[in-house]
Amino acid sequence: MLQIVLLRGINLGPKNRVAMPALRELLGERGFEDVRTYVQSGNIVLSSELSPTRLATKCKRVISDGFGLDIEALVRTRDELAEVVARNPLARVAVNPKRYQVTFLSAELDRSQLENLEALATESERLVAVGREVYAWHPDGVARSKLWARLGGKGLGVSATSRNWSTVTTLLEMADS
Repeated sequence: MLQIVLLRGINLGPKNRVAMPALRELLGERGFEDVRTYVQSGNIVLSSELSPTRLATKCKRVISDGFGLDIEALVRTRDELAEVVARNPLARVAVNPKRYQVTFLSAELDRSQLENLEALATESERLVAVGREVYAWHPDGVARSKLWARLGGKGLGVSATSRNWSTVTTLLEMADS
């Protein structure tokens, strides 16, 4: 079964450096098939019969054993990622795919966390939470966005990692090729 592994916080600055060829090789040695990566920020498409939860746990352990890093891994099946793309609740307003982000969560946010995020959004920003994803439109960029800082940080109460819309759609294309 094709699955997408999203690693949190690798290759951002000097910390948690992982070379993608070495990561592909390590995952292949550990029994995963069709291992492909996209850009340097920890996007992996691979085949595994493990459940998404077990796959995330195994990838985390493989990275810890192989690179000595404690990296969060979130997994979506190819079909789950296709649903994320098809849903696209901000398609009418999110016109720049680099400023349109999807935050993938390990579990749904509780109502109070969602209200906290909504309170951080500026007048021009948009936010829609659906299940284990939060779609966020940052038309003025993410550099000074308090919403983005919270989505990209660790204060959500669940594991999370964000990707821009270009990356999300490219990962689906990779899974389909």
